[in-house]
Amino acid sequence: MSEVTDRLIWLDGELVPWERATVHVLSHSIQRGSLVFDYMSVRETARGPAVFRLDDHLERFATSTDLVGLPVELGPAELRPAVLETVRANPGCRNLKISAFLPSIEVDVVPQDPRISIAIAAYETRADVIDKNPGKFHFAPEIKLWIEKERRNRRADIMPPQAKVASNYTSPMVAKWRARKNGYDEIVLVDEHDKLAEAPTSNIFLVDAEGALHTPSLANVLPGITRRTVIELARHDGRAVHEESIDPDALFSAAEVFLTTTTAGVWPVVSVDGKTVGEGAIGPVSQALLDRLHQVERGEDPEFANWLAYAGEGS
Repeated sequence: MSEVTDRLIWLDGELVPWERATVHVLSHSIQRGSLVFDYMSVRETARGPAVFRLDDHLERFATSTDLVGLPVELGPAELRPAVLETVRANPGCRNLKISAFLPSIEVDVVPQDPRISIAIAAYETRADVIDKNPGKFHFAPEIKLWIEKERRNRRADIMPPQAKVASNYTSPMVAKWRARKNGYDEIVLVDEHDKLAEAPTSNIFLVDAEGALHTPSLANVLPGITRRTVIELARHDGRAVHEESIDPDALFSAAEVFLTTTTAGVWPVVSVDGKTVGEGAIGPVSQALLDRLHQVERGEDPEFANWLAYAGEGS
């Protein structure tokens, strides 16, 4: 069991101690996988802590709850001050997760009690979670990637991949667990047409010999906020970006491959299915994009200042 922390979690309008933010084991969202969430970063800047692209995350959260059909009464405008309040209440936090779930104990797939709870947790991943769990945490700064061959996970006719709902992560968990046992760090999923989709919690990019970016279109992937950020920054700085259908074999001829994710930003891939990508290390385009992203996240580019919601400056 994790040690008690002094973190506070915003739960249905009240800040409660971390250990009190609980739900019954028989609740609908645990038993049926109906919990919807979004995950954000809190960056330290010269003006204090700021949530990166808060409004975009809250809009995606609202889209996810709509796609799943959760009757959430609070919209982005109401949740924005609650997020910033939670950041202020948790000094030193670097990560933030907002969740909508059905807390009621249910016997049917369709809940008898449709009441929705909202929880907002702001914390520091390593100190508050990783270091308090047993076992070794797996993280590789440069990724050995496996193309998943068995599970065609991203299919809109089952559950739209654009929804960040708990049930969408079960199949990738099984595949990634198996890949880890075989010596890989991460997997990339393909869609029902055997085209590249995404990794379980990140989007994928290829860099060609001319330095242009290629990434799967949004048809069968989650619209990642970091994905969007990298695309917008690359185009702003004059780099070509192509959103398109991509064959998995294109990974083997790419000059560089990287993933984008809230936690790692731009995350370089050094091998795919055991075959080296480029020079087997982070490439110059990936490095430039990572540096550019960090610059914007620190609030050092006034042109993108609106991407930062400062916790200490109101709602």
